[in-house]
Amino acid sequence: MKYCLFVLIGQLLATATWAQDVIDEKPTVDTVAVNDAAGNLQAITLTATRKNTAFLSIPYSVSLLTQEDINRNQFRTTPEALVGTPGVFIQKTNHGGGSPFVRGLTGNQTLLLMDGIRLNNSTYRFGPNQYFNTIDPWTISKIEVARGTGSVQYGSDALGGVIQVFTQEPAFTKTPEWGGSIRGKLTTQDMEYSGRGTVTYQSEKLALVAGYSRKKFGDLYGGDTTGRQSPSGYQEQSLDVKLKYQLTANAVFILAHQWLRQEEVPLYHRVQLENFAYYNFAPQQRKLSYAKLELTGRHKLFQKITFISSFQNSLEHRDYFRNGNTNRFMEEDRVRTIGLVADVLSAISGSWTANSGIEYYHDKVMSSKQQVTLANNQSINQRGLYPNAATSGNFSLYSLHHIKKGDFDIEAGLRYNSFSIRIPDTVTTALKLGDITVRPSSLVGNLAVSFRLSQYQSVYGSLSTGYRAPNIDDLGTLGLVDFRYEIPAYDLQPEKTYNTEIGYRLNTKNITASVALFYMHLANLITRVPVPGQQVGGYNVYTKVNSQRSYMRGAEWSFHYRLGKALVIKNNMAWQYGQNLSANEPMRRIPPFNGSLLMEYQVQKWGAGAAYLFAGKQGRLAKGDRDDNRIPKGGTPGWQVMNVYGNYRLGQLKLFLSLQNIFNQDYRTHGSGINGMGRSCSMMMELLL
Repeated sequence: MKYCLFVLIGQLLATATWAQDVIDEKPTVDTVAVNDAAGNLQAITLTATRKNTAFLSIPYSVSLLTQEDINRNQFRTTPEALVGTPGVFIQKTNHGGGSPFVRGLTGNQTLLLMDGIRLNNSTYRFGPNQYFNTIDPWTISKIEVARGTGSVQYGSDALGGVIQVFTQEPAFTKTPEWGGSIRGKLTTQDMEYSGRGTVTYQSEKLALVAGYSRKKFGDLYGGDTTGRQSPSGYQEQSLDVKLKYQLTANAVFILAHQWLRQEEVPLYHRVQLENFAYYNFAPQQRKLSYAKLELTGRHKLFQKITFISSFQNSLEHRDYFRNGNTNRFMEEDRVRTIGLVADVLSAISGSWTANSGIEYYHDKVMSSKQQVTLANNQSINQRGLYPNAATSGNFSLYSLHHIKKGDFDIEAGLRYNSFSIRIPDTVTTALKLGDITVRPSSLVGNLAVSFRLSQYQSVYGSLSTGYRAPNIDDLGTLGLVDFRYEIPAYDLQPEKTYNTEIGYRLNTKNITASVALFYMHLANLITRVPVPGQQVGGYNVYTKVNSQRSYMRGAEWSFHYRLGKALVIKNNMAWQYGQNLSANEPMRRIPPFNGSLLMEYQVQKWGAGAAYLFAGKQGRLAKGDRDDNRIPKGGTPGWQVMNVYGNYRLGQLKLFLSLQNIFNQDYRTHGSGINGMGRSCSMMMELLL
């Protein structure tokens, strides 16, 4: 296959110069520029261990995407920024979405974090969703991905892993300074017009960063014979502010607010495949405000204490009308979330530290639906997608221990998590089950070990359990979801996973490489099953049950090589195989073999690069995949895409140019509802003030 040839060429180019002693301190995708005493490039990660940890000492599979990567590649959205990351596969139901699969799991089975705060709430859906696209990529300083771990570190939903976004952090300076930037971007065929203004203030005790973005995304043009995919365009605007204040020598206070709103986001496949005149998220909105206090303690048991108080408000309003129907519908779901986090880093001994803490999140869901008769414009209130005024309380205690013994680095921890979910389903229908409360709970643990083979190499292995408590979406959904009609299910138990993995890392001055093998057993998986003989509006009726035992196994490969001081070669690949043991069929939506090969050349003022992205055919389909109108009969064909890009700096002006899909290939990522972008050109300019 052609993509295998490209990958082999990249590996041969890198291997041919393996022995060269190239000295360079520029970070690769998986590292941050921090050097140890011997001059070797080290990586710092927070997500996998909740503390700063050197790359070779991390006993988990992790990846890092930097702000430089996001700017240089001109990623349109935050989900698209993760394309090509090992172990991560991006599915796009619509142009305004993008759902990351981590080790074959997505939606409410992958945990999303923002600056240490959970984004997953009690209405996050099973399967692909669009919530990761409510993060403006121009506000990001880095994205960390921890694969196959996270339940002990961060709680429910981290079955596949954790994706954490860190927003830009203002810095202190000895003398007061004002600064900022203005940037603009456009893409051919009117596919994008975006702009952003940022202002910064830095001083000895006070620092501030604030920005406003406005974006207009036109209809997406696919490759070759696809052409314009309408309706798929939408508009977006966002506002963010972060203030940092040095209270004392040992105390820093951070106050932040984020707001993003997307208008008239079409669900393309509903219009094209299901005879809808329109189906729009109008609007889709996320708000997050938080206050963080970081204290540096003088006692070894209280080396660092972090308190976070957060408030989130998400809004999803859906307008839809199906051709031939006498009614149109409007649905609205609001989720208000209060979060409290307290984390203490303790030094138990010279080689033993621990993170211990308490977390509490509380959701309140307001859900409504209106049926509007076209003939007389009369409106009738109906039960929303979720029971109105449903609530969910999420409380947990955890303790993570980090032990270093010689060449061994050990991570071990426990978390107890309990929920109290109230479902006031009092609508008078045949489905009425009354006002109920469910209280699932779980105790999970992990044990992971990394062993230094040498100054440049390590091996690691981990055993961990994970869980996901049923949420309000699982328990109380009533209405049209994807290509089915769902009814509530109130007797669900937590989903559980048992993860094992082994891996190898190499980290020298010019090479960063890792390979991992993993096996994950999944039990009590919540799955949709048809209710025999029932239909609503032409759609088959489904409900959810704990009916599935499955397993997932796979391999991940990442190889980054610096040839000289300017040229970098990067190769990432991932393969997963999932099997539903209960139904004796493949698991749903398993990504095919996929990966990327990148070559980048960067000197002081300019740079250029090429990215080759590929995915094999996915013909292993579950019954649910075969019933999914977004997946072609026989499976999703394999594809290959080539992109090129360049950048140039002229004083305070930065110029970025990229050409996507230069061979104009038709392609669709597996499970997506819209084809990928065809041949197009994007240009971005940034002026530093």
